Amino acid sequence: RMDQALLLVRNELPAQGLRLAARSGACHRCLYQFLAFVPPSDGSLREPDTAAVMVDTQHPLTLLLNGSVGDRELCKIQYHFGEFGNYSLVVKTLSPSTKTVSCDLVINEGPINSYLPILFAFLVYMGILAVLIAGRLFMKIDPVRNWVYKKLNPRETDRLINSELGPPNTADSDSTDPTLRLWSTASRQRLRSLDTFRGLSLIIMVFVNYGGGKYWFFKHESWNGKLHFPPALFSRFVFIMGTSISLSLSSMLRWGSSKRKVLGKILWRSFLLILLGILVVNPNYCLGPLSWDNLRVPGVLQRLGFTYLVVAALELLFTRAGAESGAVETPCPALRDILPFWPQWIFVLMLEVIWLCLTFLLPVPGCPRGYLGPGGIGDFGNYPNCTGGAAGYIDRLLLGEQHIYQHPSSNVIYQTTMPYDPEGILGTINTIVMAFLGLQAGKIILFYKDQHKQIMSRFFIWSIVMGTISAILTKCSKEEGFIPINKNLWSVSYVTTTSCFAFILLLLMYYLVDVKGLWSGAPFFYPGMNSILVYIGHEVFENYFPFKWKMQDSQSHAEHLTQNLTATTLWVTISYLLYRKRIFWKI
Repeated sequence: RMDQALLLVRNELPAQGLRLAARSGACHRCLYQFLAFVPPSDGSLREPDTAAVMVDTQHPLTLLLNGSVGDRELCKIQYHFGEFGNYSLVVKTLSPSTKTVSCDLVINEGPINSYLPILFAFLVYMGILAVLIAGRLFMKIDPVRNWVYKKLNPRETDRLINSELGPPNTADSDSTDPTLRLWSTASRQRLRSLDTFRGLSLIIMVFVNYGGGKYWFFKHESWNGKLHFPPALFSRFVFIMGTSISLSLSSMLRWGSSKRKVLGKILWRSFLLILLGILVVNPNYCLGPLSWDNLRVPGVLQRLGFTYLVVAALELLFTRAGAESGAVETPCPALRDILPFWPQWIFVLMLEVIWLCLTFLLPVPGCPRGYLGPGGIGDFGNYPNCTGGAAGYIDRLLLGEQHIYQHPSSNVIYQTTMPYDPEGILGTINTIVMAFLGLQAGKIILFYKDQHKQIMSRFFIWSIVMGTISAILTKCSKEEGFIPINKNLWSVSYVTTTSCFAFILLLLMYYLVDVKGLWSGAPFFYPGMNSILVYIGHEVFENYFPFKWKMQDSQSHAEHLTQNLTATTLWVTISYLLYRKRIFWKI
């Protein structure tokens, strides 16, 4: 099968059988898992006793061989097997007098290179990019451009969205209505880098949700882990939502909307996001027809909706007129985007204190206080039912086991049996903190409008500050820090680490797209304009053609990668067509 290799264990020991166990290199402090028992040899080297087992190829394995006599450890081998490889582990006695045992690993048939499809896909997309760049260069030639314009007669698509709360349904840039002319002017001033940032995070999220070619590194870490694509995507989406909140609320209040009216929009949008998450995008459908018995209450859209409600209401409550223009005096002008909003910082710090107290002080039955592990076979199997510690306990206590996620990422490697929801109640606190950091990025853009050096330097300083906090919390290690990076728990170190990279990524996009104009943001800009539609659409139509079809070989990374990239590209194309048709789905 995919991500597996065949291992033949040959026992040439005449006096004792063999017990083969294995432990994954990705499984921290785990018990060895029994794989096979190989009977003793009958003395004939031509037909020694052999056992065939399938071994995982995603991570390095430690193989442990114990003899059946006295359960003595005979040998221990660390090896990273290759996909579809055929291996033999030959166990024999080197010297009858000393009874020295040797364990030799032999490659019978070499593994395949399962990463070649990624290289091929990269070359294909680079070829498409080269063609598009060449076409753009040709369009700079006057005769070519005039001929194309004459044939196609394109209309320039104006940006109709000036707030994160959504676009108006219709508009005409040529209208004599002064209000619509102001809309058009504002749209040209909108930062494309924000939509590009959102679109990039969204499209990679769609690709990963569709399967990511079934490659292990496009999946979420089983528990604690380094940051690659999947764990950082949702956090970036939350971050840029916070940035958009700052800009959109400022715009609406500047246009004369009352706080009461804006609060109504915030409440309505939050309600719709939560409702869509519960009724439309609900993974517990796999347990059967959706009913209260198996309804998953937490979820991605639910967390986005609640986070949006808290952060937007917090910004609306404490926003101060004239602060952006510098009319409000502050003791330290260099911190004028922070000091006037000290009540917000106190509120967020109080939330973080609540998270720390609940995580490390709440008594959890049968578990050590402050436990942050995955349970299962982790921690040498001492706490099998403690998955997620206080976070898991709170969800099971308040929501019930049937109303949270049933297949957490920890159940494969750590073999956990308890349901655990990565979008649970306790982790929502740190999601709010993440969105608040994004809100701060939006304030920097507002307070230092058109001061590109000031904006980029502050993005860089915030990145350094968040990175330093992460280094202290994690001790720059995967497992040994005070608070490890953990997406399932949404640990505070996960928030500071992902926000560090989010500030850097936003800095780069702001520089390339809005400051220098070296990149238009395409193609990620277009799905960033219709983010809710693309996210919900990719979930609803996930199992329908042309986003999915019956494969010739379901054990092929190449076929899965082709299907997943095709589906993702289709959503980029759909978002582009919607953009050209001036169709935007607002909530």
